[in-house]
Amino acid sequence: MVVVVAAPAQDTAAQSGPAPAVTLPLKDGSLRFAVIGDMGTGSKQQFEVGQQMAAFQEKTAFEFVVMTGDNIYGADDETQMRRKFEEPYAALLAKGVKFFACLGNHDNPNQRFYKLFNMNGERYYSFRPKSGIRFFAIDSNYVDSKQLAWLEQELASSASDWKIAFFHHPLYSAGRTHGSAISTREVLEPVLVRHGVSVVLAGHGHIYERVKPQSGGILHFVTGAGGQLRRGDLRSDPETDKGFDTDQHFLLMEIAGDELFFQAVSRTGKTVDSGTFRRVGAPPAEAH
Repeated sequence: MVVVVAAPAQDTAAQSGPAPAVTLPLKDGSLRFAVIGDMGTGSKQQFEVGQQMAAFQEKTAFEFVVMTGDNIYGADDETQMRRKFEEPYAALLAKGVKFFACLGNHDNPNQRFYKLFNMNGERYYSFRPKSGIRFFAIDSNYVDSKQLAWLEQELASSASDWKIAFFHHPLYSAGRTHGSAISTREVLEPVLVRHGVSVVLAGHGHIYERVKPQSGGILHFVTGAGGQLRRGDLRSDPETDKGFDTDQHFLLMEIAGDELFFQAVSRTGKTVDSGTFRRVGAPPAEAH
């Protein structure tokens, strides 16, 4: 049985206040990373999210950032890439924090050649940051038979306990503007379930949303307000465990053994969601 244990939201310090409050356990040997999406605006709000990310990185030492698409809005020449990516996250890049992108519907596909997105010229790819954990970047703009065959093979051949997929269009969402990408769900979900994917990270909806575990026990997150925001866009839905649509945000995650810990943080440093999730297929937790 898949269990999500959510902690209550907390008010943490604003940017000019005391050090940020971290809910992650920061266990020895764990893997810590951040997630952002729909961020590449070059706006004041994007820079402020970047400042919060840098402050939390000081406390958590997260190693990399997963990007759920719409990485750069509008022009993406060299000057714009600096303004909409390199400058907002300059403090993280200076510390060697790597960013792993997938393509959103507003992204120029040629961004896959941009060195700092670590896509190595591919529309879809996988990477293993730590033994037992593998990420699968999918191009949800066009899931053709070639990409599906690649995904099937990659998932089937992976021996990792944790399999985490990230792409732009959410398979489940209560957002009014976009909602669930149902046709994409019909194509992708059977493959993800068949091969024991535990977590799906998506963007597109300019909100934060944690959906109750769906088919196969997969936990779905929508994190699409790293720069853009649709205030008040989240509808009431019994399948949504937690949502936030009043400010920009980013997501922190930590994997330790069979558990994933998560903390969603607003632009001003407020913790809007946190909790724990046990991976798909994990043995029952020992009673204490």
